[in-house]
Formats: sequence, structure tokens, C-alpha cells
Amino acid sequence: MIGKKKKKNAPEAAENQTPENALPDTRDGEARLRDVLELRRTAKEVKRYVVLMRVLSLLVVLLIAIVAVAYAISYFYDQFGSFTVRVNKYDMINQGLTLSETPEYSKTNAVLNADIVYDMTNISGEDLPPNIDKINGSHNGENYIAYTFYLINSGDDTISYEGELVIESVSKHVDEAVRVAVYTNGEKKVYGKTKSSGGGKESDCDEEFASSTKVMQTFKEGFKPNDKDKYTIVIWLEGNDPDCIDDIIGGTIKLGMDFKITEST
Repeated sequence: MIGKKKKKNAPEAAENQTPENALPDTRDGEARLRDVLELRRTAKEVKRYVVLMRVLSLLVVLLIAIVAVAYAISYFYDQFGSFTVRVNKYDMINQGLTLSETPEYSKTNAVLNADIVYDMTNISGEDLPPNIDKINGSHNGENYIAYTFYLINSGDDTISYEGELVIESVSKHVDEAVRVAVYTNGEKKVYGKTKSSGGGKESDCDEEFASSTKVMQTFKEGFKPNDKDKYTIVIWLEGNDPDCIDDIIGGTIKLGMDFKITEST
């Protein structure tokens, strides 16, 4: 008797079968891992790029700001700082040598600045007001700079000091026609550059500039506590000077006066 062939049940048959789609797809997994890693690397690169661009943008803004500040400093130096008075800070702190725009002062000052005159044209020194040294602080006219200040010994020692009035910057040879009047306690002296046509002072000047960069120098001895020296500085372009020509139009000049103690007793 021939028996029937025993049929395997389904689970057992499934265990013995190994179709390709039943195996783990390791290549697809590796590809997915590479994609994830690539995406992460790309994201990091994008983040670094964004950060780099922000840093570069910030540096550009800072550079522009620095250039703007430098330009502003240069502009104000020429346009607003036409005359500056200074005392040595050490002398101010330790010896009490100070500056003030008035005989009475409430605080010590080491630096004073005069106001500017825009588009100053030439005039004659004879046109200056007769009381020009009677007004304190800045009291400019339309075509001249006038500044009155006081050098004060607010310390306890008797001192000697020196002062220098110097040309700190100049353009277009405007200094050839500049006049500087210095009133010291009411006594006036007019300074001008040596004649460009030859030696000697101009006819309207009391003295020549001390050098190409120095207008004048002053000395004072026996400057006692509470003593005050009054200075008035007047600057203008002398229209009668042969060097007052169209070539100097647009020129600028900056002057400064510096004081320092030379001896203390």
C-alpha cells in the first residue's frame, strides 16, 4: 500500500526558505548612514559659513567705523582745532599751573580750544577792533580768530614757566600770509613769517616767526601763587602781504600754545 507523502507545514517551510528579499540589505543601510553623515557634515559647513560671513560683516562694519572716526578726527582737527592751549599735565597736577577762560575758575584745566572761523578771507590788521583783548574766551570776528585765556598759578610754590606758540599743521602755504598778534597782559606784539622775497620781517610786524614752525616763545620768572597772566591770541590773513594770493585759497593752519614749568621754589 502506497502511503501519501507527508506535507510539511507552512512555518517549517518558511524556516527552510531563504529568499533574497528576506536578507538584511546591508548596502542600503550603509548608503543611508553615508547620507546622514553627509547631511550632518553639510549642515556643519553651512553653519561655519554663516558664522564666517557674520564675522566678516562685523569686521567690515568695524573697519568702516574706524575709517569714519579717523576721517572725523582729521576733519575736526583741521576745521575746529584752529588754536589750542595746553599746559603740561604733570605741572597742573603737581604744581597747580592751570588754564581758564576767565580770571575766576572753579576747576583746573589742562587744555582749552578756540572756536573756528569758516571761510576766513583776508583783512588788514588795522581793521581789528581796538578792544580785542578785553573780551574773555572765544570772540572771533568774521575774518579773524580771537581767543583770550588766563594762565594761573593755583599751587603753593613760586615758579618759572615758558610758553611756545607753534604751527602744528599747515596746507597750501597759508602761513606765508598769516599774522599772529599776541597780547600778554595787554602788551601787543604782531608776528609774521620772514619775507619770502628776502630776509627781514614784514612792515606790519613787530617780529618774525621764531622758526618755520614756531611763532614765538615766552618766559616768566617769579610767578607766585594766585598770579594770573592774561593772553589774547589773534590770527588773521593779512591782505597787504605780497604772499596773500589766490593759491592759498582753501588752505588751513593749526596753531597751539604749550606751557610748562621750568623752575619751582
